[in-house]
Amino acid sequence: MKKTILTGLRPTGNLHFGHYFGAGRTWYKIQNEYDFYLEIADVQALTDNFNNPEKVRTNVYEITKDLLSIGLDPKNVHFFIQSEIPEIAELTVFYSNLVTVSRLQRNPTVKTEISQKKELFGNNGESITYGFLGYPVSQAADITCFKGECVPVGDDQLPLIEQCREIVRKFNSIYGEILKVPEPLLSTTPRIKGLDGNEKMGKSLGNAIYLADSEETINKKIMGALTDTNKIKKDDPANPEVCMVYYYHKLVNNEKNINKICSECKEGQRGCVQCKKELIEAMNTFLKPIREKRKYYDDNPEEVDKILKEGTEKAREKAKETIKEVKKAMKIDYYK
Repeated sequence: MKKTILTGLRPTGNLHFGHYFGAGRTWYKIQNEYDFYLEIADVQALTDNFNNPEKVRTNVYEITKDLLSIGLDPKNVHFFIQSEIPEIAELTVFYSNLVTVSRLQRNPTVKTEISQKKELFGNNGESITYGFLGYPVSQAADITCFKGECVPVGDDQLPLIEQCREIVRKFNSIYGEILKVPEPLLSTTPRIKGLDGNEKMGKSLGNAIYLADSEETINKKIMGALTDTNKIKKDDPANPEVCMVYYYHKLVNNEKNINKICSECKEGQRGCVQCKKELIEAMNTFLKPIREKRKYYDDNPEEVDKILKEGTEKAREKAKETIKEVKKAMKIDYYK
């Protein structure tokens, strides 16, 4: 029997390189090893996009096409839409009684995101909604609804998994050993930096390369990427380790070229414009098969619909089994 794995993404925009190298590439490699459920978390996306539902709806399909274009196979992966699984919402309500507000506020991941929102909106956090504060509870419902045993995460998401484990242990201590305590499957890939050198690549930071970017967009973004600010003239020696162009060469180029670029940069034998043009070529070569697959799904939207519908039906079957067990344990299965 394969172990069950649950992971997901909020549909707030297309996948960027941070998503791909941090998670997508790993999902591709392990998709045959697990009973794999992949959630398009539209309800969680609405926690801070509640006033822009059209954006969320559009991105449900955009992000699914991105995932398919990197090689995730619907024969191996159950793609499903969170809002189409009402059992998740039921579990969220049940679990909300098992965690205090102060515990949610202490969650390091939540604290970080609240701090970011305070900086963005400048209103001392008064824009934070009940839904946003409680999304770790919803995430616990996502995982346990499918009896998730493993959850792929980066180290910044570990507090959310620990919160889920606490909820599961508390539920089981009250109602019996119904739910499985999930284990994190920690990513070994460091966080991918942005084009501006920021330690995090993100949609809101405007420093991301997206898998769906066109050749023209890639050209424009890379030509504006941060290089060694101490290099003034073309033949000045430079430090490739502080150059984002070299950083991305290491992601998409081959080892022979990477070594050559590094050596020439240090010796002042390479200009930044030349280096950026070579990166543009390497980047477009890297993205070519992804673009080709994506074009197929762009041209065949009915197939994307079919994949989501079938995956959601499969997920709903599993969720119904879980909620039946949970309600029985909680003595609220009145009309069997």
